[in-house]
Amino acid sequence: MFLTQTVPRQREIIEVLLRNGWDYMRRLITVGKADEPQLPPPAVLKNILVDLGPVYVKLGQLMSTRPDLLNAAYIEELSTLQDEVPPVSWTEVEVIIRKQLKRPLEETFTTINPIAVAAGSIAQTHRATLADGREVALKVQRPGIDITVAQDIALIHGIADLVARTEFGQNYEIKSIAEEFTKALEAELDFTREATHTDQLRRNLSTSRWFDPTQLVVAEINWDLTTSKLMVMEWLDGVPILSANFSSDKNGKDPVQERKAITTLLFRAFFQQLYIDGFFHADPHPGNLFYLRDGRVALLDCGMVGRLDPRTQQILTQMLLAIVDLDAQRCAQLTLQLADSTEPVILSRLESDYDRMLRKYHNLNLEEINFSQIIYEVLQIARNNKIRLPSNMGLYAKTLANLEGLARGFNPELNFIDEIQPLLTDLFRKQLFGDHPVRSLLRTALDLKSLSLQSPRQIELLLDRVTSETLQWNLSVRGLDGLRRTMDDAANRLSFSILVGSLIMGAAIISSNARTAQLSFLSNVLFATASLLGLWLIISTLRSGRLR
Repeated sequence: MFLTQTVPRQREIIEVLLRNGWDYMRRLITVGKADEPQLPPPAVLKNILVDLGPVYVKLGQLMSTRPDLLNAAYIEELSTLQDEVPPVSWTEVEVIIRKQLKRPLEETFTTINPIAVAAGSIAQTHRATLADGREVALKVQRPGIDITVAQDIALIHGIADLVARTEFGQNYEIKSIAEEFTKALEAELDFTREATHTDQLRRNLSTSRWFDPTQLVVAEINWDLTTSKLMVMEWLDGVPILSANFSSDKNGKDPVQERKAITTLLFRAFFQQLYIDGFFHADPHPGNLFYLRDGRVALLDCGMVGRLDPRTQQILTQMLLAIVDLDAQRCAQLTLQLADSTEPVILSRLESDYDRMLRKYHNLNLEEINFSQIIYEVLQIARNNKIRLPSNMGLYAKTLANLEGLARGFNPELNFIDEIQPLLTDLFRKQLFGDHPVRSLLRTALDLKSLSLQSPRQIELLLDRVTSETLQWNLSVRGLDGLRRTMDDAANRLSFSILVGSLIMGAAIISSNARTAQLSFLSNVLFATASLLGLWLIISTLRSGRLR
């Protein structure tokens, strides 16, 4: 078994699993087999990931974006994982930077602060000054992290192969999930992807009808110096938004009004990303949102992004309205529209689950409702009903949860409905009429004209087929495979019963008229065959549990 090989990293992982008391893995490692896979308690899982190191911390952060796979306790625990580790020494980082630069380090930068301003599992950031005087941030990949990630990815795939042999692994497609997570980890190692995401986000937010784009900043990328292991970007001078100090004498603004204005700016910027652009920053935690010295807000670290296609955007917009209306039936219908899988679903049970969940909020004022929590519960109800939703739904829910949590921490007087109501109204208007109402109206008029011209001909053709008996109906009814198998089994048993009865009757006739030893022998063979077939038929009926 791959986990018992004498490889240092594997031995280290085994020691961590045993030390933290994951009973299932202890049985699997020591005995070689165990019962159905069981996750450790949320706190134990978090400790295991922290002890395993920065790569597994990153894996835990990715898992926290999948409420369709894990319940609320795991999501809440894994969401607290911090991607902060001690920085690597400057001498090691300098080697990486020199290898990535086309020109000597001294000719490219006039100064570089050897003390990292931030350090994470994949990279750390230093402040520097270019030769032309511009202040920049250097995001440098940690030395040797690519080798560590490659080893850990191989182990993750090995564990996924083991779990995939169980019913649990097959139901949740563990190998596909492992592939998805490992691809996300590999993508983190290529800083040109993050740089591309940063550029796209900056372009998308440079124009808006909902907010003033000059008040929101996304750092510019220096593509001449950026490589897969080094990203050079504009230095943004500020502090994490929750650490910002607002005073009445600063810029002559009232602190309460300024906090309210920033809250509105953030909601509108992220709603544009989610419901209009379809490309969004998926990790808006307080460390990634800075309040700059000039009063603007900066959006940092575009390593984790999500995408939503227009159809999904439309369904999610309607889902928000259904939640506001506490409409369980509509929530169930929209969930089925989002589903990836086509397995049969008991709609009445799904509606009942949503009704039970939404009933908790009937007596609450709208401003008291935690919408991100409801989104998580919606995804978990889908998971409980074995409805497989697209993986980007987890990122969507995490983004809303982080945004709402940040906004409530920054502005305790937040009224979620007041913030999103004008945006929802505008979104529904856009869905009804599009960005160009006149053009949409003309297109609808042309469609109606075409329908009015074609309808008489189509009705005439339908009536002709009905009267001439050439009309055919193609019906597809789901869920009949089990009934068909049951009927096949019943028909087979009936056939065997008739065969056994015929053999017994034939043997009796031959035995009563047997005048030679050959006929007596044939009669005994028929009796023996009939007895064996009859015994097999009785045993199979009893084992099926359908004797009654």
